[in-house]
Amino acid sequence: MATTSDFRNGLCLELNNELYTIVDFQHVKPGKGGAFVRTKLKNLKTGKVLPHTFNAGVKVNVARVERRPYQFLYKDDLGFHFMHTTDFEQVSIEEHLIDAPELLKEGQEVEIMYHADTETPLSVDLPPFVELEITYTEPGVKGDTATNTLKAATVETGATVNVPLFIDTGEKIKVDTRTKAYSERVK
Repeated sequence: MATTSDFRNGLCLELNNELYTIVDFQHVKPGKGGAFVRTKLKNLKTGKVLPHTFNAGVKVNVARVERRPYQFLYKDDLGFHFMHTTDFEQVSIEEHLIDAPELLKEGQEVEIMYHADTETPLSVDLPPFVELEITYTEPGVKGDTATNTLKAATVETGATVNVPLFIDTGEKIKVDTRTKAYSERVK
C-alpha cells in the first residue's frame, strides 16, 4: 500500500482490477477545501491515457513490476521476438505492447516491464532516443533554410520521420521515441 505522497512518474498502480502506470501527476492545494492529486494514468492493457483525481492521503495498491533488459531480434507473424541479455531466454511480444514498434531495429536494447506476480509482459520501453540511418529523402532546395521547414524522410526501419531540409539520404539521425520526432544529426 502507498499513499498519494508516494506518487512518481512510472509508478504502477492497481485500480478497479486493472493495472495503470502514472504518466503525469500534480499535487493541488486549493485555497478552499482539501488537497488532491490530479493524475494521468495509462492503462497497461489498452494503452489508453485517462485523467483521474485522488484525494490527498488516499491509500492505493501498488503493483509489483520488474524491468528486465532485452534485445530485439526480429519480427514475424507471431509478433516481435526479444532475447534476455543475461540468460538468453527468448520471448515473443504482441505489437500493441510496444510504444514505438516502427522505430525498432535488430539488435536494439529495450526494457520489458513484467508483472512480478503473474510473470506477464506489460509493456516494452525503448530508450528515449534511437540512432537511425536515412534510407530515402527528397533533396533539399538551396536557399530554403530561412524558415523551420521540414520534409519527410524514410529511416532504415521503414518509419517516416519529418526532418529539416539539410538532412540527406545516408545520414544518421537521432529520433525521440516518445514523440517519434527528429532530434538531431549524429556525427
